[in-house]
Amino acid sequence: MKKTKNRWLIAASAVGIHISIGSVYAWSNFTNPLMEEFGWSASQVQLTFSIAILFLGLSAAFLGHFVEKYGPRAAGLLAAGFFGAGVIGSGFAINLGSLPFLYVTYGVLGGIGLGVGYIAPVSTLVKWFPDRRGLATGLAIMGFGFAAAIASPVMEWLINSVGTANTFYILGISYLIIMTLSSLYLEKPAADWAPKGFEAKLKSGNSRIKEDLAQLTANEAIKTSRFYYLWVMLFINVTCGIAILSAAKPLAEESIGLTTAEAATLVGILGIFNGLGRLGWASISDYIGRPNTYTTFFILQIVLFALLPHTTEALLFQVMLAVVYTCYGGGFSAIPAFIGDIFGTKQLGAIHGYILTAWAAAGLAGPMFAAWMKDTTGSYGTSLTFFSGLFVIALLVSIVIRKDINRLRQQQNTNAKNSIAG
Repeated sequence: MKKTKNRWLIAASAVGIHISIGSVYAWSNFTNPLMEEFGWSASQVQLTFSIAILFLGLSAAFLGHFVEKYGPRAAGLLAAGFFGAGVIGSGFAINLGSLPFLYVTYGVLGGIGLGVGYIAPVSTLVKWFPDRRGLATGLAIMGFGFAAAIASPVMEWLINSVGTANTFYILGISYLIIMTLSSLYLEKPAADWAPKGFEAKLKSGNSRIKEDLAQLTANEAIKTSRFYYLWVMLFINVTCGIAILSAAKPLAEESIGLTTAEAATLVGILGIFNGLGRLGWASISDYIGRPNTYTTFFILQIVLFALLPHTTEALLFQVMLAVVYTCYGGGFSAIPAFIGDIFGTKQLGAIHGYILTAWAAAGLAGPMFAAWMKDTTGSYGTSLTFFSGLFVIALLVSIVIRKDINRLRQQQNTNAKNSIAG
């Protein structure tokens, strides 16, 4: 009889993959060294990151079915191969002094690894943790959020010690090893598997787990209005969040008069809140429900984005930014559990991949819009006011999806009663 794997080690393996691919958020460490070494402009170097995020979304969408068909281990190994090759290949691009080759290696190859690596462990964790969906996905995605805090000082030290190209070689080989070892432990639970004591708790009433609204394939899910409600909510949350992430340093200098060094320190500290929000909000969603969690995100951020441009008190400004960062991270970590609640786990990885196209679109829209508003008005404040209005739309969508879920839940209960009566 095959021994069942430890689900907490499955979670640790997922964290290993996400900590590796999440290093993409520390890309800015390479900006100045590459500009100084080759004379490339900031926008040329930044485009590498944008391409990587774009291909993250595209590969998550197109390879979601691969994850479902071949399982998390094969998908994780595919991600390790692409991401490892992309980072190692970036070292060759630097040695050649070729910017287009860097776009292909880190941007395209690395981006594909990012997308597959992001969804593969998350969809598996939802199945291993039917009792704690939010906590499980929050753990993995927290790893993605915290990765920059871990990778950034390592990158800085390596660049100064061994040079940019060698840094890519060392990191690429390290990520390839970590992701490969992590992927080899990943596995779906057996169809009839349940955590120890889980079924007994359900029968005794000590644990209440709402039945999923449906068990849909990815192609069935995208034909429902609920899919697009989720897409819009994630898009708005990420667009506004990633815009403020990209402008946090100059915004702090502009609004509360921090020095460049102080603002840089603040950005690093806020990154911790991004990671904490991923675990914290996802865990909270297990208790208050995913619809309530997203509604809370939007109510908080309507107020915070409206007030931030008018806040000059330093401590209050920083606390408000920290809350925004938690909501940004929490939006990512709560979405897989939300997908499981309303579409089931039948093809969760593929559906999650489709939903993440919102991230790819937002990654381009948010920072570009914030920069355009800065150039046009001379301040980031105007864009924040606009984003506050966007959150009003997101709030309305969260109310609409809540009504849709309640209607389907009532229909589900009626069908169950009729089935018992029959």
